[in-house]
Amino acid sequence: MNVRYVITAILFCGLPSPIFAQAEPPLVADAEQGNAQAQYNLALTFEHGEGVPKDYDQAEKWYRLAAEQGLAHAQSNLGVMFHEGRGVTQDYSEAAKWYQLAAEQGNAIAQYNLGMMYRQGLGLAQNDAIAVKWYHLAAEQGVAAAQHNLGTMYDLGAGVAANAVEAEKWYQLAAQQGVAVAQYRLGYMYAYGEGIPRKHIEAVKWFRQAADQGFAEAQRELGFMFDVGAGVPENDVEAVKWYRLAAEQGNANAQRALGIMYAHGRGVTKDAGEALKWVQLAAEQGNASAQSNLGLMYAMGDGVPRNRVKAYVWLSMAEAIDGPVAPHLLEFVEKSMTSEQIDGAQTLIQHCLEKNYKGCD
Repeated sequence: MNVRYVITAILFCGLPSPIFAQAEPPLVADAEQGNAQAQYNLALTFEHGEGVPKDYDQAEKWYRLAAEQGLAHAQSNLGVMFHEGRGVTQDYSEAAKWYQLAAEQGNAIAQYNLGMMYRQGLGLAQNDAIAVKWYHLAAEQGVAAAQHNLGTMYDLGAGVAANAVEAEKWYQLAAQQGVAVAQYRLGYMYAYGEGIPRKHIEAVKWFRQAADQGFAEAQRELGFMFDVGAGVPENDVEAVKWYRLAAEQGNANAQRALGIMYAHGRGVTKDAGEALKWVQLAAEQGNASAQSNLGLMYAMGDGVPRNRVKAYVWLSMAEAIDGPVAPHLLEFVEKSMTSEQIDGAQTLIQHCLEKNYKGCD
C-alpha cells in the first residue's frame, strides 16, 4: 500500500500589523490618496472584520487598487478572492493571473498557490512540471505546504523524476514545521523502506507526531507498530488505543484491525459483538480484507450465527475488489449451498453493490 496525500488548501498572506488593526481615519485617508500599502491593510481589515464589519466587496476593491499598483501581497490575496469567489464571481483564470503577478515578484504564498493551480489544472492548462517549479520556489522560502507538496511530486514522480531521497528531504522540512500529512508520509517511508533504508524508530517518531495531531492514517500505522513491535516494544493495549482513535474517525483499515483485536482478545476483553461491529464497518467501506474476514466469520459461525449466504456474499465481494482472497473457502461455501441460496446470494450482492456495501443484511 502506498498512501499519498496532497495539501490543496489555499494559503493567504498575513494579517495586518497592529498599527493597522482597525480601519481608522488615517488609514482610510492614506488608502484613498493612493497609498498601496494602506490600501492593502484596509483590504485586510475588511476581509477579516478587524474593527469593521467583514465586507468582502470592500476587501476586493482595496486589494485590487493595491494590486494594480504592483503590490505583491495584494495581488496574491486578490487571487485568493477570485479563487474562492469572495466578493467576486469565482474565476480560476483571474485567480491564476494575480497569483502569477505576485509569484513573479517572489511572493512565496502566491508561488505555492500558483503551483497548486498548475497541479490541479484550475484556470490554466494542467502542468506538473510548472507546478514543481513554483512549489520549489515557495518551498525554498519555507512555505511548509509547498515543501510537503514538492515532496509528494518527487514521491509520485509527477512533473519530475521520482526521487525518494528528495521526497524524504522535503517531507522532513515540512514535518519539522508540524505538517501532519508530511509527518505521516515520512513515517511511512521509514516504516516500509520506500526508496530509503527502513528506520522503524524514526517511523514511530513521525507517526506519533502526526497521530497526536489527530491524523487518522498515522494513528492506524502507530497502532500497527505497537501491534507487531516494530520500533517499539509490542504492546496490545497501545495498539488498541491507536486503532480505536483512527477507527472512530472512520478509517477502514483501523476498524478492521480493531475488530480483529476484539475477536482474539488482544489488548481488550474478547468480545464477538465488538469484533463483528468493527469488521462490518470496515467491510461496508469496501475494505476487501474486512469483507473477507466478515465472510469467514459467517462461514465458520465465529461470533455470529453461521450463515452461508452472507458468507458467500462477503467473500464474493472481497474477491471482486482484491482478487481471490480466500478462494478455497469461497469454493467450500458455494458447494454447501443450494442453487436457490446461490441465486439469492447473487441478488443480495447486486443489492449491496447498488447500496455501496450498506444494508447487505
